[in-house]
Amino acid sequence: MDLQIYGFLFTLFLTFSINGATLQQKTQTPSPQINSNSVLVALLDSHYTELSELVEKALLLQPLEEAVTKHNITIFAPRNEALELDLDPEFKRFLLEPGNIKSLQNLLLFHMVPARVDHSSLHHTRNNNHTTLCPGETERLSGNNLNIIHPNDIIKSDGIIHGIQKVLIPKSVQQSFNNRRNLRSISAVLPQGAPEIDPRTNRLKKNPKPVPAGAPPVKDFIQTLLHYGGYNELADILVNLTSLATEMGRLVSEGYVLTVLAPNDEAMAKLTTDQLSEPGAPEQIMYYHLIPEYQTEESMYNSVRRFGKLKYDTLRLPHKVVAEEADGSVKFGFEEGSAYLIDPDIYTDGRISVQGIDGVLFPVEDIKVAPKSAPLVGGDAKPWSKIEILFSIVFDSGGVMLYA
Repeated sequence: MDLQIYGFLFTLFLTFSINGATLQQKTQTPSPQINSNSVLVALLDSHYTELSELVEKALLLQPLEEAVTKHNITIFAPRNEALELDLDPEFKRFLLEPGNIKSLQNLLLFHMVPARVDHSSLHHTRNNNHTTLCPGETERLSGNNLNIIHPNDIIKSDGIIHGIQKVLIPKSVQQSFNNRRNLRSISAVLPQGAPEIDPRTNRLKKNPKPVPAGAPPVKDFIQTLLHYGGYNELADILVNLTSLATEMGRLVSEGYVLTVLAPNDEAMAKLTTDQLSEPGAPEQIMYYHLIPEYQTEESMYNSVRRFGKLKYDTLRLPHKVVAEEADGSVKFGFEEGSAYLIDPDIYTDGRISVQGIDGVLFPVEDIKVAPKSAPLVGGDAKPWSKIEILFSIVFDSGGVMLYA
């Protein structure tokens, strides 16, 4: 009886094993075999090195291998200089960003036609507009606008390569780039409220002509934050939630310098609604992260290594931020409310320095101190912004960095 049971179980196991192996064989579809004489192999071995490198970076080899097994393709290959030197540097950076691989693929596929098109048929046919391999792109290639400099440069059984003068940019890719550029050229929009009285002059405040957040170097460091990744929340607060980007732009244009301790997105996500809902709360949080002097990661680390704990003045008067050496890095703040410098020198240009930290800093206690009275100015002088008054108080007090 036992032998019959064991025999039945063994037969059942063998049946499942055979069926599983058969199913696995059925689900494995062989990849298409490419002839060594294929137009794709010729492209990779050709003098169009920039194009072939981009095809590999865009992960297009396998889709193109499948395409040439179904039909001929014609490739309009830009010369190396067109891809390497003639492209706008900002546009090229956009294409090579990992998140924009779809745009890079579409641009490359826009140079490929799913048919065999030799040079003679480009100009001597009635309809010389050709659909490309770029998915969803309604724009067609016109033989009259290709500017071919090496016709029929490479001819293979499954396709042809023509050399062209410049890169062809489909409208969809250009639109994606324009949208991204518009996002990064954001400018702060100041709210228009009721007229205010300047307490220093007892006159109506005249709204000074704002320095847009898109003006260098503020535009540069905000763009750098967005390019760097992980600091979008801070950029949003500086530009959209407050007018700090505009005020920082004005200060830097007048010769002041700043070091920004920049909390990353993970740290900013821990802020509660209560911490941000009070009037002026976002500004107060950011003021505590602005040091009115120019510091790099190296200068701060050398200082804390040499002197131990240091205190840096901030624009949230009278509070100072404590810095000390810890675990081979610089640690700011106190105990549980501390933050480490994790992304050094995200942006440094001699005027603005941005240092990435992994936490949002807060003073130990909220000390209420009446600010120094700012000197009176004549009625024709431009009103000072809050951040300019803070700068004046800090520099009037003399010295910025103190030893703890």
